[in-house]
Amino acid sequence: MGEAGIIGTMSNRRRKRRPATDPILLSPEAVEVAREVVEELGEEHVGEHIGVTVTESGAVVHRFRSLMPGYKGWEWIAVLASVPGSGEITVNEVSLQAGKQATLAPEWVPYEDRIQPGDLGPGDILPPRHDDERLVAWSELTDGDGFVRNPRSEQTLSREGLAEALDRWRAGEYGPHSEFAKQADMTCETCAFYLPLDSADNEVGVCANEFSADGRVVQEDYGCGAHSATEPEMIGDTLGHGGREYGAYDDSGVSRWAE
Repeated sequence: MGEAGIIGTMSNRRRKRRPATDPILLSPEAVEVAREVVEELGEEHVGEHIGVTVTESGAVVHRFRSLMPGYKGWEWIAVLASVPGSGEITVNEVSLQAGKQATLAPEWVPYEDRIQPGDLGPGDILPPRHDDERLVAWSELTDGDGFVRNPRSEQTLSREGLAEALDRWRAGEYGPHSEFAKQADMTCETCAFYLPLDSADNEVGVCANEFSADGRVVQEDYGCGAHSATEPEMIGDTLGHGGREYGAYDDSGVSRWAE
């Protein structure tokens, strides 16, 4: 028997060769050419040469550190090419690009999406968005959900707009999950300072107690220590709240100890 061997089928595919890179593109002369062209743009903001990369086309990319204020981690680049054996260097591209550790601007957000509650100040103008789902024509409002709308406005609050507001109020500072409400013995539902909005069934109203959430929309499940039915705490036989009933302590009848 002959020697054992492995017989296989050779592929007809050939690996694509990368074009040869002329050594002149990696020479000190090329670095100087690259520096000259980037300095035409960056002037005094061009730092040291920090690297070179060979591309698949055979061109090379020379990189220089950027010293431009506000562009930390950015790099000046010059793309150079050469016909092998010509001894000539051609500049293909010059630009300022972000490096791997570059400081980048945050992702751009449209103006109407950047506005947050509390941003509006005196004199500021904030028109509603053209597609604001909180507003609809009067003819589109088929059910007011028990809330009277402003009859003097050209548009009216939509059902979606009302639902969003009710959710915010319930989850907010004057809702049932706030710290005040959690520690309160009674809720706004039974408080004389609670003024229901439009109907007692709407679960929201305005507080009229100047010592509490005065003038703010509160949930009927909200509560605080200033409920209208709050009674003074009793400490022994003495009123402990310092009210008119407490009275001043009279020490005029106390005898002085003899020295």
